[in-house]
Amino acid sequence: MRVARAVDGMGHGITTGEYPGPVGLHAPTSGEYGPAEQILVGPVLRHRDAQGRATLFVETRGHHHVRVRSCDGSDTWGGGADTWMVHGHGYALIIVSGLPDDRAVEYEVLVDDDVAWPPPDSGFPPSVIPPPPGDGPVRIAFGSCRELGPYDDDGLRAWGADALVALARRLVDEPREHWPHLILHLGDQVYADEPSPEIEELLRELHAGDPADIREEIQNFREYAWLYQTTWMHDATRWLLSTVPSAMILDDHDLRDDWNTSKTWREEMERRPWWNDRVVGALGSYWIYQHLGNLSPELLAADDLFVAVVNAPDRDATRLVDDHAWRSDVDPDTTRWSTAQDLGCIRLVIVDSRCSRVLDPPEERAIVDGVEWQWLREQVFADPPPRHLLIASTLPVFTPYGVHHVEGWSEAVATGAWGSIWSRIAERLRQGIDMEHWPAFRRSFDGMVGLLGDVVDRPEAPQTVLLLGGDVHFSYRARVALTDRDHDDTRIWQLVQSPMRNILQRSMKVVFRVLRSRGASAILRVLARSAGVTDPAVRWTFDGGLTFQNGLMIVTADRDGSSLATAVADVDDDGRERLLAKSRRRLSG
Repeated sequence: MRVARAVDGMGHGITTGEYPGPVGLHAPTSGEYGPAEQILVGPVLRHRDAQGRATLFVETRGHHHVRVRSCDGSDTWGGGADTWMVHGHGYALIIVSGLPDDRAVEYEVLVDDDVAWPPPDSGFPPSVIPPPPGDGPVRIAFGSCRELGPYDDDGLRAWGADALVALARRLVDEPREHWPHLILHLGDQVYADEPSPEIEELLRELHAGDPADIREEIQNFREYAWLYQTTWMHDATRWLLSTVPSAMILDDHDLRDDWNTSKTWREEMERRPWWNDRVVGALGSYWIYQHLGNLSPELLAADDLFVAVVNAPDRDATRLVDDHAWRSDVDPDTTRWSTAQDLGCIRLVIVDSRCSRVLDPPEERAIVDGVEWQWLREQVFADPPPRHLLIASTLPVFTPYGVHHVEGWSEAVATGAWGSIWSRIAERLRQGIDMEHWPAFRRSFDGMVGLLGDVVDRPEAPQTVLLLGGDVHFSYRARVALTDRDHDDTRIWQLVQSPMRNILQRSMKVVFRVLRSRGASAILRVLARSAGVTDPAVRWTFDGGLTFQNGLMIVTADRDGSSLATAVADVDDDGRERLLAKSRRRLSG
């Protein structure tokens, strides 16, 4: 096994204005800052359960004790933790216990007994830890692909309005009983290969001697820390993340575009001299900033790495995290990024579709390996059966038919269906135009169709099965019908929301609309069949067209049924970002 090289670096500070960014390469000693400035990232509210517990993530400047308590000090609930260090950055995941289940509670964060959150000049309401869903309606907001860019007029033209900022503005004026119980971030929360212009300028200075194709890309743990600091510390985003629980899963831009598309792509990357540092920085920072917060207190207590990290000698866990990051990439069975949780009448299963892929031998390609697939089945069929089953993957299972057929063709031809010359052409095409969704891993696509069949055949089948996806930079909903099963009592939908903030080029919008058309679908179906790709035992019908605006989808489910609301992010006459209702659709009941 190869050993990753450690990348030493110190944290640095940012402000919390409209467009935060790195202000230096090295942090002065922590004593030069006030209490509020001791927090570099967070607080980020993560897991919230029905046992009166929640977890909050914080990054600080150096070693500190971090504590969460009620704002007025009258409640007995709370929690605290000492920070542990990775590459000079201090982290804490605080488990708060004793929370009431019937009301939201306002909280504050103390660093070494000084109140560091909320900031004294915050224009937002106090942060709260909300109650769990209970027996009432459950609301989950989701989306993917949030790229950071300036929030001035030029930035809004280039990237559009930010759906998370717009959601924060809406929640300020909305009764708490209408807030989402969870925000599901379906991949590409950070763009390591397309950072903000401000970070790009800094990277050009740092990596002046590096190859041109990576000179403006995030390359190590220190730089990933900058990326999270800038992406999550817009004042509206920061407040939103502090007060609505979040679940997160990674996608390709969290490491690099086309990550694990094929064996050929993988071999090309592993020959690059910078690959070690990129993997260690990406997966190490992802484990800290995103993955740990997905876990319940029980899972955290059973996680050997987390236990070792919080008890590391001298509180320095750098080597532990680096080794784990590298090991999880070269041997995916050592780490599970997928997670699951129950929220009232919903079971949410979040599937990692990047790290556990099978790429070799090519004829056994799979978007998740056998170990991960067995875990998925266990979660889907766990007792008691849920009223509503949500299976979330960063990548859509059911795409526009033109995309479905061309991706099936690309996989078949790249693995030799038309000979060696066409194999090389197909490989270049699938890397060049990102043909790497579930239809490009046909064994896994067929496996998902079979899994859905097994779900609807259960004696207590769910009322709805919702497949949530992102990645593609357009949004849609499609009704799915298994052609070899009778499942009138179970509605199956593919719901895709992408992007949160990332405007697709006009030419690509035209391409996807063409691929959505019947004519292109029919032609590409013939092409796929000529390479030996057969039609699956499933059909899906689009309920409306493709949309390309930044936004969110919000699923609401209760014992009587489920519904979907779509909203788009826009800018009002006062120049403030707002979330505007676009459509509502009953999914079942």
